[in-house]
Amino acid sequence: MRKKLNEYIWITIGVLILSFGLLWFLFPSNLAVGGLTGFVMVINHYFPMIPRGILLLIFNVVLLILGFILIGKEFGAKTIYSSFTLSAIITIFEKFLPVTKPIVDDVFLNLFFGILIGGIGIGIVFYQNASTGGTDIIARIINKYYSVDMGKSLLMADFIVVLGAIFAFGVELGLYAMLGIILNSIVIDNIIEGFNSKHLITIVSNHTDEIKEFIIKDVSRGLTVYEAKGGYTERDIKVLNAVMSKRDFIKLKKYIMVIDPNAFFTVSIVREVFGHGFKFLSES
Repeated sequence: MRKKLNEYIWITIGVLILSFGLLWFLFPSNLAVGGLTGFVMVINHYFPMIPRGILLLIFNVVLLILGFILIGKEFGAKTIYSSFTLSAIITIFEKFLPVTKPIVDDVFLNLFFGILIGGIGIGIVFYQNASTGGTDIIARIINKYYSVDMGKSLLMADFIVVLGAIFAFGVELGLYAMLGIILNSIVIDNIIEGFNSKHLITIVSNHTDEIKEFIIKDVSRGLTVYEAKGGYTERDIKVLNAVMSKRDFIKLKKYIMVIDPNAFFTVSIVREVFGHGFKFLSES
């Protein structure tokens, strides 16, 4: 129950961040940078009497049904919450606190910060195995069945929106929208990768047993011990191999510096880790 509550709190935070990027930067600048929100901007251009929040809600319902069928109930439940919350926030702001012009006049600055802020929000929502609805659902379907990165999946799903933006707002803003979609895919992939990434540590030390015990008891992580032979010394040695978060690695590094300043260890970043203590394949 607590885990579920925590997920919905993070989804709400992600949606709020996304809303800020849309309402203050992208919408006022007519930057339809993909997604259902971009499609809604194009439709709203031709039918300004229909609020964007309402259009977003209508199109989301159709795509949510598709998500339920192809992705699953859990994904659908969280996506319903995030997409309805996004529609509600946009509708409320358009009704009571309308943003008629962007914060700055420079189109590129609005594009950059709109994408950066919005991408962070979407990345947070995606990390909770949810979606903000719209073409995000299509991207999740592509990601699930064809193992294409989320950012690249969005790029494929959003290309048609750019064509609509060119017809609605002109070639210049349409090209800005294309640039925005590319930047958006990069930002989202890096945000999600940042959440998933862990540190892979390989250690060679004269205090192997102490370090092993510290990792198990103080860092609360498992590890693998390899029997090896030093290429220069020709001595039999033990090599420790463990995967952990950055916070745990800093803790381990401080301990190693105290117990064995001459220890040899390497650190590399791994994008995702599956198994006991991390996440299982069924959660990916």
